[in-house]
Amino acid sequence: MIVVVVMGVAGCGKSTIGPLLAEALGGNFAEGDQFHPPANVAKMSRGEPLDDADRMPWLNAMAAAIRDWRTKDRPTVLACSALRQRYREILSDGSDEVHFVYLRGSEATIGARLSARRGHFMPPSLLKSQFQTLEEPSDAIVADVGKAPADIAAGILAQLRV
Repeated sequence: MIVVVVMGVAGCGKSTIGPLLAEALGGNFAEGDQFHPPANVAKMSRGEPLDDADRMPWLNAMAAAIRDWRTKDRPTVLACSALRQRYREILSDGSDEVHFVYLRGSEATIGARLSARRGHFMPPSLLKSQFQTLEEPSDAIVADVGKAPADIAAGILAQLRV
């Protein structure tokens, strides 16, 4: 069964678009932040960016979940930053059942959204490090975050080959 990974920097709309896609596909939604070990959440809450060593347990936990979801009878949509190509390779594990959707927007647009967000452990001060880490995918559906969420989801669904 397919797994759709909605990716991009913090504040780009993964947790808004992901559930819309999951509902349209008749599937489940999972939030990648729930896979972070407590040490990662604490580090980000202090305004410290994660490094690759910090991200590995998180990526491995999501990769294991994706392998499990692929055996189920319903699609799953995962919201996950997946900022580097090698992270996406870990998550997909070479499977053509794993599709990536990149929510792309400017640092100014996403920064304004992140500044307005309340109750999340990721402070706006880390956005710059996310853009520095980001390796834009060449093999993903790309959606502009400047549109309305329903329009973004509809555009993604039109391009998703499932």
